Amino acid sequence: MRILFMGTPDFALFSLRALVEAGENVIGVITQPDKPKGRGYTLTPPPVKVYALEQNLPVLQPNTLRGEEFAATLEKLDPELIIVVAYGKILPANVLEYPKYGCVNVHGSLLPEYRGAAPMQRAIIDGKKETGITTQMMDAGIDTGDILLTEKVEITPTDNFETVHDKLGACGASVLLRTIAALRAGTLVRTPQSSDRATYAAKIEKNDCVIDFSKPAAAVHDQIRALSPIPLAFTHTPDGKMLKVIASEVANTSDTALPGTVLSFADGKITVACAHGAVSLLSVLPEGKKRMSAADFINGRKVNIGDVFL
Repeated sequence: MRILFMGTPDFALFSLRALVEAGENVIGVITQPDKPKGRGYTLTPPPVKVYALEQNLPVLQPNTLRGEEFAATLEKLDPELIIVVAYGKILPANVLEYPKYGCVNVHGSLLPEYRGAAPMQRAIIDGKKETGITTQMMDAGIDTGDILLTEKVEITPTDNFETVHDKLGACGASVLLRTIAALRAGTLVRTPQSSDRATYAAKIEKNDCVIDFSKPAAAVHDQIRALSPIPLAFTHTPDGKMLKVIASEVANTSDTALPGTVLSFADGKITVACAHGAVSLLSVLPEGKKRMSAADFINGRKVNIGDVFL
């Protein structure tokens, strides 16, 4: 089976690596163009491109999948199956309809929950105890295609976006290989999605990162871990400096105060009052500084007990 792979970030890398290691016939890899990163705006290739080149796989980075140029490329490659994992662009109708076995997408949620760009982060923010992987046969909608296979993955109280991402990446690779095997054997069952159960996981924006201590402690903690290690949830110290939070925990305290008030520095943690309960900040990224433990931040006397985060 001639497989064309489309993907860009680390999440897609799990699936591409699995295809290569399983000996699947990957005829090419399509990924996003290199983008400038860092303070020096150095042009940086996507992780998928780096790995594909190491494996001597043909790599294409078209600016668009629409138009005659890519249509000609598609005919030249002549894939029987297209695998799409976090590619980042909508596939036009001529691409969706081209391969004999269709276009299969690996999505990081239990569809129809959390369709869209940020399913992992939104599940953690919502305090979900589990999420999962869905392979779907793509159609013209956003994550609306028929469900092929699913597998559940636990979200533990100590998980953050990074750990959930890696668990789902590994799970997605496994489910993808099983999906291809069933497709090849002719045993794959397509199940239409129930639109009345659908939810949408919008892209994470800057306003999603602002910590609102007027929420319950559990909700604040879920937000912090959902956005760690990137882009990070943040608040502001009394002097107006941004303070990003890398890790936290729900505090075991009965102390109360105005939400956002620093309650204590016990055990090297910055414990902050919330609407219900309190949250302890364990590690932080102060504006203009490197990442550090809350204890080191306390030792620098950048905040005092009784201060209110803005």
